[in-house]
Amino acid sequence: MPWRELEPMEQRLELIREYESGLLTMTELVAQYGVSQKTAYKWRARYEADGVAGLQDRSRRPQHSPHATAAEVMEAVVACRRRHPRWGAKKLLRVLRRRQPEVAWPARSTVCDHLKARGLVRPRKRRPPVAAASRASLTRAGAPNDVWTTDFKGEFRTGDGYYCYPLTVRDAFSRFVLRCEALTARTLVDTRHGFERAFAEYGLPVRIRSDNGGLFASPGLGGLSRLSVWWIRLGIIPERIAPGHPSKTGRTSSFMRC
Repeated sequence: MPWRELEPMEQRLELIREYESGLLTMTELVAQYGVSQKTAYKWRARYEADGVAGLQDRSRRPQHSPHATAAEVMEAVVACRRRHPRWGAKKLLRVLRRRQPEVAWPARSTVCDHLKARGLVRPRKRRPPVAAASRASLTRAGAPNDVWTTDFKGEFRTGDGYYCYPLTVRDAFSRFVLRCEALTARTLVDTRHGFERAFAEYGLPVRIRSDNGGLFASPGLGGLSRLSVWWIRLGIIPERIAPGHPSKTGRTSSFMRC
């Protein structure tokens, strides 16, 4: 029950002294001060035990936690970290558990929090994502083999129960369909073989434009996938359209009626 805003300690002391005077009963006092009898008796018991100091507000933090990690255990973790500053919480715990299996070592998250609080872990600076330069502007094809466009037309199950993954490759200038292969799996090996056959028959293009699918792009540096790295080694420039804009693959999308 709330006390008046002004000096709650003085109100508690005043209530107790009035009660001890015998002029008012506890029932009358709790009605006057706006608190419950349980609260009034609690402060009276604290006053009898500790005097005026017992009327101060106490921390509500538990005095004991059965799940708290012992201080000596955390000191052992910190000491091991200082000897091996490059070890993370996972390795520290693995080594310490092997050395002292009888000790109840804390969880990895607890060790991480404790090391951070001790200043033994420095947060890593997040590297800003590197956007592919080819997304800014797409090259206009002025001649055959200037730009090829490529994409997978989803997948479908054939009559014999197997899945088919059509890989399409088209010349952006002439709109000529260079490859339309029914692959049995959307893998790097099968896709690369399809492009190798196209290169052997029609030569190498200047650029290959694709969407941001898993085989054509990646979340890594520059957004390069293993397939696009292979193109670069052949002297081909990968181009990727903006995410969520399949129409920008142009010729391939219209060919597949996307």
